Amino acid sequence: MTDARAARTAELVGAGLEPREARWLVEEFVDGEALERATARRLRGEPLQYVIGHWPFRSLDLDVDARALIPRPETEELVEVALGELATRGGAPTVVDLGCGSGAIGLALLYELADRGVAATLYALDESADALTLAKRNATKHGLVANFVLSSWFDALDDTLRGRVDLVVANPPYVGEAALDDLDPVLRHEPRDALVAPDARGVAGFADLETVITQTPAWLRPGGVLVCEHGDNQRDAVLELATLAGFGSVVDLDDLAGLPRILVARR
Repeated sequence: MTDARAARTAELVGAGLEPREARWLVEEFVDGEALERATARRLRGEPLQYVIGHWPFRSLDLDVDARALIPRPETEELVEVALGELATRGGAPTVVDLGCGSGAIGLALLYELADRGVAATLYALDESADALTLAKRNATKHGLVANFVLSSWFDALDDTLRGRVDLVVANPPYVGEAALDDLDPVLRHEPRDALVAPDARGVAGFADLETVITQTPAWLRPGGVLVCEHGDNQRDAVLELATLAGFGSVVDLDDLAGLPRILVARR
């Protein structure tokens, strides 16, 4: 780091930024006025990822803003699990990314499968037109081609795909209304509808997980799989519901922090 950048970083730390974040902002914003605006946004509590405007997710550098959730490490683990499931299958898989947001999960799968010589077909669904616009921008940014569908879960997906999908991936809202205030304040800047779900089956924040788990089997081909992120207090509920929904093989995996996180349910 040059002396000028070091001095500017020190100024931002003095203004209240964490040293690491101050370094990132100084590296990102060369223009002094842009740096001042970015610093003010961060000091007001806006997520660093939104302030910078892009963020790494596995092999991709994704554009991110308040139209979609910030991609997180535990969701990178979901992609790794999904890739492992597809590695055992031949041919060109059909993948559905439910509630795609910025496109992080589906586009990472497309990119990494292509790197392995596998040409997947991706359907990226979201009920937010704004989120889909962001996801399309990320696809264009990385030269990826996907089918983007404005849809609440499976509602608007082409009916001819029933029984033909190899993989459904999802990171649905799973935070209960009462729990939001106890979580990281940064979450208040992210789209609420992508975070918070109504209660269902006596479980806080479970309604969207219930929809995903119960509706997915009809879309999967025999041997197809659902890989779905969930809250760390929802393991028993997702395992029970996936079994009731008719999946033949159901397991639930911990994330790298040792917390229950990823449902893997095979038809």
